Amino acid sequence: MIIAIDGPAGAGKSTTARRVAEHLGYVYIDTGAMYRAVSLAALRRGCPMTDDDLGVVAGECDIRLEPTDGAQRVVLNGEDVSLAIRQADVTAVVSQVSAFSSVRKALVKRQREIGEAGGVVMDGRDIGSVVFPHAEVKVFLVAGVDERVRRRLLEAQARGEQITESEVRQQIVSRDEIDSSRQESPLIKASGAVEIDTTSCTIDEQVQRILDLVEAYQKTHSIVSAHLGI
Repeated sequence: MIIAIDGPAGAGKSTTARRVAEHLGYVYIDTGAMYRAVSLAALRRGCPMTDDDLGVVAGECDIRLEPTDGAQRVVLNGEDVSLAIRQADVTAVVSQVSAFSSVRKALVKRQREIGEAGGVVMDGRDIGSVVFPHAEVKVFLVAGVDERVRRRLLEAQARGEQITESEVRQQIVSRDEIDSSRQESPLIKASGAVEIDTTSCTIDEQVQRILDLVEAYQKTHSIVSAHLGI
């Protein structure tokens, strides 16, 4: 089974997806971390923001996502960049980098290779619409802007970043605009996806909603299989 979880920044995708994967014993794939890793590599190289140049960088990035202590380590070309990819300089360019066709094609190919065997929970912005449009369970998480700003500000402060609420708000509003309006794989609610508003939900409630969807799918599939004699 493939579980696709999409939504904008701060909607709760990563934490929820990771917890769902842990509960089911599935592999968790944070595709946003992959785009951040390419963005970090591009910044380090001083790469021009062009489709061709960024495509080369993406093609040369060996990105590995390794589970560790209830989290996920992001390894770029042998280096642990889990903290580096969350810094402000990467956040400032990741939407721009991820909008390029060459970057998306390179990473979507890898994401499909990772997930094709099933048993994965993958979160991002185009998982249910582009990467795995036939995923068995598709979820689209949303939340109010104020709540998303609050969450992202707390995350930044926990990392020791010096950033204001207004700066976080500007980042989120800007990223929403870029992600929703880009030509290549825009942020949309995929066909068949169940929308969950997490504004007032706890993480446990979000996780349970998705587990309920998984259980409902499994029951329906079992009934159909039994009826067909499969």
